[in-house]
Amino acid sequence: MNIVSLIIQLVSGAIGGNVAGAAIKSYSLGTLGNSIAGILGGAIGGHILSAVLGAGNGAAAAGAASASMDPSSILSNVAGGGVGGAILMIIVGLIRSKLGKSGN
Repeated sequence: MNIVSLIIQLVSGAIGGNVAGAAIKSYSLGTLGNSIAGILGGAIGGHILSAVLGAGNGAAAAGAASASMDPSSILSNVAGGGVGGAILMIIVGLIRSKLGKSGN
């Protein structure tokens, strides 16, 4: 994993978290909360996707990934980060809404 892939995943995660927050208002954490949850989810989702696709295995794959960013790797970073960010934001929002309702 190189730094460019990580940055793409983090930015995509923040965007994914905010898009999910806008789409599901009842679980929204606000812009800052959605962004933070999205960034964390983007990093986690990107790592999981790269592990599933096998991009993180072997020194040759790591060297090739850091040497050039082809469109398919960029797209997988965006997808993994965006989806991971959206999923984590929804999970955190769901937990927050359930805890808030039980406290009343």
